[in-house]
Amino acid sequence: MSETPLSETPQEFEVRPRTDGRRLDAYLASRFIDYSRSVLQKVIEAGAVEVNGRQARASTKIRSGDRIRISLPPLHDPTPKPEDIPIEVVHEDEYLTVVNKPAAMVTHPSRGNWGGTLANAIQFHYDKLSTVAGEDRPGIVHRLDRDTSGLIIVVKDDLAHRRLGLQFEHRQVHKEYRAIVYGAPDRDSDYIEKPIGYHPIVREKMAVREPVDGGREAVTFYEVLERFRGYALVRCEPKTGRTHQIRVHMHSLGTPIIADKPYSGRDRLTLADLEVPGAQPDDPAGVLIERQALHAHKLRFTHPITEQPLELVAPLPPDMARTLEALRAHRQAEAPPKRPR
Repeated sequence: MSETPLSETPQEFEVRPRTDGRRLDAYLASRFIDYSRSVLQKVIEAGAVEVNGRQARASTKIRSGDRIRISLPPLHDPTPKPEDIPIEVVHEDEYLTVVNKPAAMVTHPSRGNWGGTLANAIQFHYDKLSTVAGEDRPGIVHRLDRDTSGLIIVVKDDLAHRRLGLQFEHRQVHKEYRAIVYGAPDRDSDYIEKPIGYHPIVREKMAVREPVDGGREAVTFYEVLERFRGYALVRCEPKTGRTHQIRVHMHSLGTPIIADKPYSGRDRLTLADLEVPGAQPDDPAGVLIERQALHAHKLRFTHPITEQPLELVAPLPPDMARTLEALRAHRQAEAPPKRPR
């Protein structure tokens, strides 16, 4: 904890009832939700937590009535700091900008990702951004997952932000994605209508969940654009905006997005995976993609101020384009057998 100064004024409190047997770090994480469990474990390791007057360990089992004394580090300032990070602008006017976000970039700061985000980048490039979403998300109307590339709208004006927000709320923003998946859906196109909620076990994942278990309506239209042996290129149009929606829905068909570790169990695709002659699994040159093959390809919406229609497209990024080239070269689907006359 030497890099994170502790507060000078410790907090003292009594453990609430019905907590007997819980680990100290887990209990503190449930009480101080603005701090990650790993940060709280470091606070404990630094000797800044006492239980009944004695320094405790993260694994210490607590009981109702125990007295805890803790010194916490100050919370991180949520306002994104300007960082000179290049951005690819697809469209810009005085009210909004549309950016082609690269993979491996978080949209806005959050616990564990305070820097290097799109919000940090746009703070550097623009003097004026909308404030509707709060100080930690200036100009941000919607988001993309960290390893999903593609189009995202940044708004400079509060009125434009509110009007655009209503378009998202009323499902008037057309979003089209490209995804490369393992296997291929049975149908050439269809709607997936399966509610999505938090995964019952894995905190970082979502899952198909019935409404009684917290699932919320989720609808995705898909169309298979190309089929390969063991893979497919799919166009996806989410009609709702649930977290990880396309990733969860494609997984629910038994065709998860390639290199999507939480939902497919694999974090890369290589030439060796495609059974290319001579390709070695451990050859770095043979790696095709190392993140979920999902790209926000097209956005269509009405400009919130001029009321003119806008349709914007971001081409496939190099890793997805490289993967498609390899699939076309090495995994072309066999022609269907001819029917006898």
